[in-house]
Amino acid sequence: MKSLIHIYTGNGKGKTTAAIGLGIRAYGRGFKVLMVQFLKGADTGEIHTLKKLEPGFLLYRGTEIKKFIWNMNEAELRQTARIQQDIFNYAVDAAICGGWDMVIMDEILGAVSSGMVDLNEVVQFIKDKPDNFELVLTGRNAPPELVELADYVSEIKAVKHPMEKGIPARKGIEN
Repeated sequence: MKSLIHIYTGNGKGKTTAAIGLGIRAYGRGFKVLMVQFLKGADTGEIHTLKKLEPGFLLYRGTEIKKFIWNMNEAELRQTARIQQDIFNYAVDAAICGGWDMVIMDEILGAVSSGMVDLNEVVQFIKDKPDNFELVLTGRNAPPELVELADYVSEIKAVKHPMEKGIPARKGIEN
């Protein structure tokens, strides 16, 4: 089976959820799935479920980020960028050497658009990647270079969101 590249992008809710859904489908068919999360670290409901699926569905996360990027000072931005680069290096090494059938790079597009992971490195990884695992990328603002390389591109568009009414993230629904 030829492996393909998927992108879930856009400003709507559900990119990570879509990627996890695809991962669960693959896992249900005996695939080994690695999900690597960039720019995330908060306790969310899905991590508790995914933990139960190890080692066949492994979630790898960096240290918890306590601020949004736009609220960070220069030192925090540099530290966060180093962490994101380390996560990318882990993902590339694990994808190439780890025997995974699917690799999900959740929020990699946010790490790229914020300059924390170099777009050219991601492009080169995709161009050089072996054909033995499906690759899924998520996040806002998919660069045209990655859209061009992808086989599937789904844009999730926000039409309404409860935050517009001042409703914060709810446990079990948004986090």
